[in-house]
Amino acid sequence: MGLRLTDQSRHAETAAFTSTRVSHTGPGEDTSAKRALDILIAGTALIALLPLLASFALFIRMQDGGKAVFWQKRYGRNGRTFNCFKLRSMVLDAGERLDEILRNDPDARAEWEATQKLTNDPRITPLGHFIRKTSIDELPQLFNVLKGELSLVGPRPHATKAKAADQLYNDVVDGYFARHRVKPGITGWAQVNGWRGETDTTEKLQRRVEHDLYYIENWSLALDFYILWKTPFSLLKSENAY
Repeated sequence: MGLRLTDQSRHAETAAFTSTRVSHTGPGEDTSAKRALDILIAGTALIALLPLLASFALFIRMQDGGKAVFWQKRYGRNGRTFNCFKLRSMVLDAGERLDEILRNDPDARAEWEATQKLTNDPRITPLGHFIRKTSIDELPQLFNVLKGELSLVGPRPHATKAKAADQLYNDVVDGYFARHRVKPGITGWAQVNGWRGETDTTEKLQRRVEHDLYYIENWSLALDFYILWKTPFSLLKSENAY
C-alpha cells in the first residue's frame, strides 16, 4: 500500500513551508544549522526549566523512594540505539507487574502484542498520569538533545522492545522504517497534528507515518520553528501522550 498525504497534511498552514523545503533529502543533509538550533534552544530550556524538573524529580522520589529518572533503549538515526531519558511515571516493579498482567489477562496480552501498550495501564502512578499528559516526563530528553542523540524536532523514537511490532507495522504500512533515516525528535509534525497518543490501529499508525514522512521530505528550519511554536498549543489540546 502506498502512503498519500492526508487533507490535513495539505492544510493551508503548510503552504508557507513548501517553497523552502529540502528536495527529498530530509534534515540529515543540513545538520549544522539544525544542530546549532538544537543546542541553543535545549540549553536555554534546561536552564529555565531546571527548577521544574528538579521539583518533579523530588516528588517522584518522595512517592516511593525510587529513582526519579530512568532510561530506555530507543531507535535513533539509521536504527542506531541510544538511552532515552524520562522521568519515571510507573511503579518501581513495573516489569514484574506487566508479566503478571500478561499472564492473567488474555485481552491485555493481545493488546500488548499488537501495540506494545496497555490502554488502561495499572502500572502508571497518579503523578505519572499527570506528567505524561503534560509531557513533563520528557523534559530529561533535553539532555539527549545536547548529547546529539535526539533533535528538538523529528519523528518520535520507538522503543527497541517494540521491534516485533515495528516489523508488523512495516508489513502493513509502506515506508515505516524510512522514518528512522533521520534523527528522532522530542516533538514532530505528527504530534502537532494531533497524533501524540500511542498508535493502536493500523489506520492510526499509517496517519502518523504519513506525517513523519511528510516532515522528512519537506524539512526546513522554518518548518522546525513552526512545529516548536505550535507544540505548546498541541499539549494543551491533547488527551494522550506517547
